[in-house]
Amino acid sequence: MSESIESKIREELLEFADESHADFLFGLFKTGSGDYAQGLRLLGVRVPDQRKIARKYYMDASKKDILGLLRDPYHDFRHAGLLILILKYEKATSDSDRNFLYNLYVENLDYVDNWNLVDTSAYKIVGEHLLKRDRTFLYQLAESGHLWRERVAIVATYRFIKDGDFSDSLKITEIFLSHPHDLIHKACGWMLREVGKKDFNVEYDFLMKYYNRMPRVMLRYAIEKFPPALREDFIKGRVKVDF
Repeated sequence: MSESIESKIREELLEFADESHADFLFGLFKTGSGDYAQGLRLLGVRVPDQRKIARKYYMDASKKDILGLLRDPYHDFRHAGLLILILKYEKATSDSDRNFLYNLYVENLDYVDNWNLVDTSAYKIVGEHLLKRDRTFLYQLAESGHLWRERVAIVATYRFIKDGDFSDSLKITEIFLSHPHDLIHKACGWMLREVGKKDFNVEYDFLMKYYNRMPRVMLRYAIEKFPPALREDFIKGRVKVDF
């Protein structure tokens, strides 16, 4: 019996395992008791190496291969599985294939369980798929009470921002103004910053309406690229609301 694609991917990923890089990543993620990454398992495979292996095998990887990687307890295998799923989605030539791959992703959101897994995949699969479709699902995710699904909801809108469509980014950020977790604050601030890169006035008007209610980390992420004086005015609360 020939070796499965999943087994080949695993073997090649293991060749790039790096304990020192794993230690670095453990410092990057919050892995303490009760923290979002408690119990995280890492091999320390660098993302460029994962991408290289994903590109090598994605065309031949089956649903079974992808699920085996996505559902693995090791973060590195899950990330590689997502990279393969993204490549398959990007190269799909029919709506039926894209629908299949999108549904495969959505059905396995429980395994997209860290901020970098979300940030790698949400806008490239969910955002891309919903670009010209109904977006009700994003609001279901935003109201799910599940940290990673909530982050998928806001990060998916990055794809819309790239096309100059800001409405869902702003609406979902508004939903999250009182969210308790800084990983949602950071994601919303990031999306606001991306809106501002496309249209400064849209971001500025949104901030003028909400910055006094906005979590500080969300505001800081949102204004990161502002001119220093204006950034300082927002931080110090010196900006005057005109309406």
